[in-house]
Amino acid sequence: GDTIVVPAPIPELTNTELVQMRIRVIALENLVIAMLAAAPENMIAMAGEMAAFISPRPGASLHPLTIHAATQMTDLVGRASRLR
Repeated sequence: GDTIVVPAPIPELTNTELVQMRIRVIALENLVIAMLAAAPENMIAMAGEMAAFISPRPGASLHPLTIHAATQMTDLVGRASRLR
C-alpha cells in the first residue's frame, strides 16, 4: 500500500546557534558586497534585476519577508556601488 512519510520534527535553534547564524549572515553580506564592488557592470545590473524579479510562486501571495529580501538585495547592490 501507500506509505506515509512523516518528517522528523525540526528542533528549535538555541540562542548560541542563532547568534552564530547571524554572524555568518553578516560575513556573507560583506563578502557579497566586496565581490559586487569588484564585479563588472553587467553583474551589478544582474543583481539589481534579480532583486526586482523576486516574486511569489504561482498561486502564492506576496509575503512581507519576500519584499524585505528584495529590499535587502537592492541595499547590498547600493552599498557595493559606494565602494567602487
